[in-house]
Amino acid sequence: MSDAQILVDAHHHVWNLDVRPQPWLDEPGHEPLRRNFSSHALRSAATRPIAGRRLTSTVVVQCITSVPETRDLLALADSDPLVGAVVGWADLASPAIGDVLDDLRTGSAGRYLRAVRHIVQGESDPHWLGRPDVERGLRAVGERGLGYDLLIRSHQFPQAIRLAERLPGLPLVLDHAGKPPIARQDLADWERGVRRLAAHPQVRCKVSGLVTEADHEKWTVDDIRPVWEVLLAAFGPDRLMFGSDWPVCVLAGGWNRWAATVEELLAGCSAAETEAVLAGTASTFYRLDPTRSKEGTPCC
Repeated sequence: MSDAQILVDAHHHVWNLDVRPQPWLDEPGHEPLRRNFSSHALRSAATRPIAGRRLTSTVVVQCITSVPETRDLLALADSDPLVGAVVGWADLASPAIGDVLDDLRTGSAGRYLRAVRHIVQGESDPHWLGRPDVERGLRAVGERGLGYDLLIRSHQFPQAIRLAERLPGLPLVLDHAGKPPIARQDLADWERGVRRLAAHPQVRCKVSGLVTEADHEKWTVDDIRPVWEVLLAAFGPDRLMFGSDWPVCVLAGGWNRWAATVEELLAGCSAAETEAVLAGTASTFYRLDPTRSKEGTPCC
């Protein structure tokens, strides 16, 4: 399969509620998500191509603060060729963080651990990412050649920026573009934070999770476009990567509607820029093997 056919979904989730509960789904409005979602369900959902590309590889991302969940995700990657990388979780503040990461990376499944993430958006401490114990843990992540997914909201940009300043060698990717408050149509503070963070060359950004920050029922591509234009100007296409945030995106239209929106946003981009956003940036950051997914055959 040529590079022009590759499409990477750099951010999705799976869960089996019979095996591992997801307490966050108890929040009001999450009723459509209170069922099991597997990688096979993703195959069924992701039927629309983007710029002629059909889904060929994905990055599955942790949902809960659980090492056992991370082991489940690694086993999935080891068994399902669609899943090319795992963003897992480990307690960054633990003195044993290095040992935990080393243990997760053992065995055939361990090679798919390419980054870790913590639910920083849920931390009340405005300096959580700068705590000495957390910074020690993040240094352990970087020393093992792993990246770090930043899950923050607009008011948490200052601590993310300080992290990028203190650890310039740690590869960072901003999940969901820092969750811009699209529904409120008040992007000024978010834009300032994005531009300051993007000034650090080790930072990438996922074009994902935007529709659930907009009005779930009424959003249009025109609501998303101002965010896209800021991201494109701040990061450039070579540091942006497409992600669906499936199945969370089901709350606001689903995988195929988001795919159609991304295709429309990319309309003014060159072939090389489109390649970067839809495949190249994610493949490089997460060190994906382009030959692995179904022996190079699109999944759907």
